[in-house]
Amino acid sequence: MSISKKECPVPFDQQPLNEYLYLKESKFFSWSTATTQKYFFTLTYLLIILFILFYPFVYSIISIKKYLIKSIVLDILLVNFMTLLIFLRLYLGWSYIIKRLLSATIFYEESGWYDGQIWVKTANSLIQDRLIGLYEVMPFIQRIKYCILCFLVNFIFIGIAYYLI
Repeated sequence: MSISKKECPVPFDQQPLNEYLYLKESKFFSWSTATTQKYFFTLTYLLIILFILFYPFVYSIISIKKYLIKSIVLDILLVNFMTLLIFLRLYLGWSYIIKRLLSATIFYEESGWYDGQIWVKTANSLIQDRLIGLYEVMPFIQRIKYCILCFLVNFIFIGIAYYLI
């Protein structure tokens, strides 16, 4: 999938298409590219695991015997916050990739000497990268943005409920 060195002086691991493929295959980012059913199954699994993991922490802060509802709400609040952080990381990773895919120029470094250079993409690689960015990556970003919005609204309402209890 890489472009030849004659056409593209950018190192293999800094080419936007290769960065996209690497991110898509990584463990953390791969579940955000799954089908909708698998995506929500993984999200539900993540929420349950986080709820169970934060339960001992909440138990050490609040007496569950005395304040059962408040402890559950605090646990949900912590799970929401952690999920927001996870989705924020997903969003930042994918937005970096789409920025590099849609851009007509690529900033890269051949060595570790901070001697950055800029390469102007050829017409073919620009078209290929933009098609991948718009039709492959953009749906992931839209889904992640929607989840961030849902969890942010949920976080606000749960936070208000916690202080009202």
